[in-house]
Amino acid sequence: MPDPSTKPYLMRAIYDWCVDSGYTPYLSVTVDPVTRVPMEYVKDGQIVLNIGPVAVERFRIGNDLIEFSARFNGVGRDISIPVGAVSAIYARENGQGLSFEVTAADAPASAPIAAADESDDTRPEPPRPSGKPSLRRVK
Repeated sequence: MPDPSTKPYLMRAIYDWCVDSGYTPYLSVTVDPVTRVPMEYVKDGQIVLNIGPVAVERFRIGNDLIEFSARFNGVGRDISIPVGAVSAIYARENGQGLSFEVTAADAPASAPIAAADESDDTRPEPPRPSGKPSLRRVK
């Protein structure tokens, strides 16, 4: 299992390999209260996202957060995913990539997953754990 501090570097490497090879990079995420994704697409606490350059804008894998915007059913959404919540990054075409353990500290398995309606853009931001970076919404 890779050291958690190496996780964002390994994810960037797999992302670059996918794009350079003409593959579509996908991200599998365990959703927690800090994860900002369209909740209507979350199944069993998980979401799989196409993070290819054609599918997303302003894509950035930081050391703590993955941030980008994407369209879901024609509606633009800002996405923010804690690096610790990523369970895998892989190429859609051949399934090659890396999987990661998601620990309870990264994404609590017991956290409730609330269903969102079409107007979920008006939902209040989830509480931020102390010691974590704060997210500034970019529009």
